[in-house]
Amino acid sequence: MPYGPDMRASDGDREKIASRLRDAHAEGRLSLGEFQDRLDTLYSAQTYGELEPLVRDLPVSRTPHTQAVVPDRPASTTGEPARRSRRDKGLAVMWTIWAAAVAVNLVVWILVSVTNWDLEYFWPIWVAGPWGAILAAITVGRRYVRD
Repeated sequence: MPYGPDMRASDGDREKIASRLRDAHAEGRLSLGEFQDRLDTLYSAQTYGELEPLVRDLPVSRTPHTQAVVPDRPASTTGEPARRSRRDKGLAVMWTIWAAAVAVNLVVWILVSVTNWDLEYFWPIWVAGPWGAILAAITVGRRYVRD
């Protein structure tokens, strides 16, 4: 066992064990009463030492979501930043599209102003302003919800 029985278990560790217990119950290896008793014990467990006896007598299923009683490495928050980075990448794409559209509009406005020898009404603000305000609100909202 890579970790001692006194090390604290994470919610993710408990969920892996719960999945194994659900599979065992679905396969008929645990009665409903025993399944419920083990779930109650599982969700009150604090350490790996308390988790291991709950599945000691159950075979390891071949399904991908039920691999081992104790994880090979400590539970970390790497899943959460990965989800955040996907969201942030989507937001970055939206900002990039906005910037490209505003840049095209600015170039057109500049070309029209230069060829007319007169400073034209700054109409690109109607593209940049509302769209940018919406993106800014989304960005601030996501950061507020994330934090």
